[in-house]
Amino acid sequence: MNYYSLNHKAPNSSFKNAVIKGLAPDKGLYFPESITPLPKSFFDNIDDLSYSEIAFETIKQFVSPEIPNDVLKSIVEETLSFDFPVVKLSNKISTLELFHGPTMAFKDVGARFMARCLGYFNQNNDREVTVLVATSGDTGGAVANGFLGVKGVNVVILYPSGKVSDIQEKQLTTLGQNIKALEVNGTFDDCQAMVKTAFLDESLTSKMQLTSANSINVARWLPQLFYFIFAYKQLHKQYNDIVFSVPSGNFGNICAGMMAQQLGLPIKHFVASNNVNNVVTRYLLSQLYEPKPSIQTISNAMDVGAPSNFIRIQEIYRNNFETLKDNVSSYSFTDNETKEAMLEIYNNYNYVADPHGAVGYLGCKEYLKENPNAHCVFLETAHPTKFLDVVEEVINEKQPLPEQIQSVMGKDKEAVVISTYEDLKGFLLGS
Repeated sequence: MNYYSLNHKAPNSSFKNAVIKGLAPDKGLYFPESITPLPKSFFDNIDDLSYSEIAFETIKQFVSPEIPNDVLKSIVEETLSFDFPVVKLSNKISTLELFHGPTMAFKDVGARFMARCLGYFNQNNDREVTVLVATSGDTGGAVANGFLGVKGVNVVILYPSGKVSDIQEKQLTTLGQNIKALEVNGTFDDCQAMVKTAFLDESLTSKMQLTSANSINVARWLPQLFYFIFAYKQLHKQYNDIVFSVPSGNFGNICAGMMAQQLGLPIKHFVASNNVNNVVTRYLLSQLYEPKPSIQTISNAMDVGAPSNFIRIQEIYRNNFETLKDNVSSYSFTDNETKEAMLEIYNNYNYVADPHGAVGYLGCKEYLKENPNAHCVFLETAHPTKFLDVVEEVINEKQPLPEQIQSVMGKDKEAVVISTYEDLKGFLLGS
């Protein structure tokens, strides 16, 4: 499979090169040259397939022939070493739990898959690769864990000071080894801008090999399509009209769901559930795409003012606004509405949701007002104890810490504080 830049001013790229480079030379995101739908029989017989078999068949076309099938099968099996249960709350609403991995966030799958791809590509290479990643919360921990100890790969994570939860910060600042954390005086958008600037700085890239582990990287982004097919497998016998409500920040996760749709997954509609960082909600109302500086909320992983992956979504629907609107609805919710939803979910269903899942739940409720025959699945993207202060305050009940969280709480934070791109560049060249 080859990939092209969505800015259309760079040569086409192999999967290997797209993974190693992250961004195309013209600053564009890579997108696969073709998407071949799976046969209808694949979905008809999905109950007979394991999660690893599903993942192998759905991702194979995007990585072949550069990763041989036997290697890809091993990568997939190692990546999917935990469960993805659907929990039914009512006849109308279920949640897909994506927090059973090592860092208890949905990004574990993409980070683990990418780390293993990069490890395979780098196994006979003496030149080290530096993975440079900006995080608004969960990406950093997932990438740190996924790449920990991978030969020939150094990881540098930028995160906005005071704008991630204590547990999220612990997960990305306490591992040591080949993982370094940079605490940025600014917002996630500032972190992301620094990362993009670094990739385009030839005085830096001529001296070191940089790649990204944000969802701009195809190996981090594409494996997220597995989730939607796993949920379909669990629900398709009960419901005909399954809709996904995805808490959306950088829009990589929902975009991956749309790729699953392109592969033939019989899903008609998606809901992009936003907090007050609602550039896409506003776009679907006005047809004007106007990124704005991000606003801090309790659902911090969605505090993105300029979502990188939206251009991929437009490409999937061939830049046709009406086609996009037929496939996607979007709603925006405040912190107060999010807290009310968390309490409602707890009181009505005895289920503890994190703030991001609560935004997804609210998206379900809005969509079902106009589409009462659908069954809406909201993605629970992070374990609620990762947002302990908010969760315990809202439901007024102490929450036990899972083993994955307990393991980092007693460790010492190690981070370097930076404020400007020049600080980042100096760190990279000096490290």
